Amino acid sequence: MVPVPSADRFDAFRALADRGRPGGWLMESLARTRAGTADSPETWAPAVADGVGLPAAAALGPAEYYADLAAPHGRRHVRVCAATAGDGVRALANLAILRGAVGTGRGYGVNPLRGQNNVQGASDMGALPDTLPGYGKVTDPVARSRAEEVWGVRVPAGPGLRIPQMFAAARAGDLRALWGIGEDVCATDPDTNRVAAALRACPLVICNELFLSETARHADVVLPVASWLEKEGTFVNFDRRFQRVRAAVAPPGEARTDFEAVHAVAAAMGVGLGCPTPAAALDECGRLAPVFAGLSHGRLDREGAIPWPCPDADQPGEATLYTGRFATADGRAHLASCPYLPPGERADDDYPLIMVTGRRLTHYNSGSMTRRTANLLLESADWLDLHPEDADRYGLREGEPVTVESRHGEARLLARVSGEVNPGQGLLRVPLPGERSEPADLGSSGHGHFLPRVQGHRRTGDSAPRTA
Repeated sequence: MVPVPSADRFDAFRALADRGRPGGWLMESLARTRAGTADSPETWAPAVADGVGLPAAAALGPAEYYADLAAPHGRRHVRVCAATAGDGVRALANLAILRGAVGTGRGYGVNPLRGQNNVQGASDMGALPDTLPGYGKVTDPVARSRAEEVWGVRVPAGPGLRIPQMFAAARAGDLRALWGIGEDVCATDPDTNRVAAALRACPLVICNELFLSETARHADVVLPVASWLEKEGTFVNFDRRFQRVRAAVAPPGEARTDFEAVHAVAAAMGVGLGCPTPAAALDECGRLAPVFAGLSHGRLDREGAIPWPCPDADQPGEATLYTGRFATADGRAHLASCPYLPPGERADDDYPLIMVTGRRLTHYNSGSMTRRTANLLLESADWLDLHPEDADRYGLREGEPVTVESRHGEARLLARVSGEVNPGQGLLRVPLPGERSEPADLGSSGHGHFLPRVQGHRRTGDSAPRTA
């Protein structure tokens, strides 16, 4: 996605308006009013052109193509949100709203491509520092009061910490305990050295895991837990459909489900959590969040997947949102002004390449499960993909060991020459465990590795390193 300056942004909106269907669903005056911004093109247009290497007018082509689709559907990678602090998602939402592709039957909105199977469900259940189940804000007295009535305890009136803030607090001595459930932060979070330092500094680290991951090696207590094939509950996919999860096999040895592990620790601390089963937990969520009130394990078993909002057990879930009104105070869609955000770091003589990270086809996420399978026969090492021009420039050959350095750490990889990357860029997949990799976090609280500038040098025998 290429962010465009204010004047050209209006041109892109006008391109959508010009392609409105007979009768028109977008007025040019609306686009001009809603797209207004305090930033002037003269302020940051040069930075945009310099940063992306494309003229602002280049955004008109994709906008016109999107406008001409009979029923456009926007899909975004999860890292669009993490890389741009949400502005990339807001820009996509702007396009969908202007095109009339939300809640109208003329399109399918914008949906995220989640990295794991229940990311949506975790967010829906309140696994965020500022929300309760159903996205009630902890700062909202009404939502907080409803939760307190159901749970029987006081709910803090302020948000908690995000993951990078937790690590910073641990390093500062302000966070005394960390409990990680099924997340190998040493393999997947940015700036691995500082993550490991946070785990070492924290007095108590608990880890729920299937295998002894790199994060689990830093833990004081490791709780062996069940996989998704070995437990009961629900998952929610990216279009908000609740789906039943049923145990196919029993957990091995003394492993317990995460649900049972949390209950056991609470009981040992003299606290009763209620909701003794996953079915009872979903019922509790329905009492706390009206949007879930019509859902239950029994209903899902009878009817199959059901989308939320579903406030009534006698009514179907709401498969399409915003057909009547938007989730705003006035019920109307609001466009967001998305100012240009410069890169968190820039290339220089010491770090001249841009590193782009992504997923690998042969391994799931960090490979904590798939690297224990025959998938290793397909790919057992990590690669740095370089354009042929850069490979020639730095004297690197296919399969040659290379050390990639950023301002935050290094990784030892194998070079792969590929025309799939642009000159001046290097493509690095999420590294396998054991490959040292500390990419940049750009000073952002978002999750993911984004655009550290890298430096590579050959290591062949006793020859001197060649700076890249």
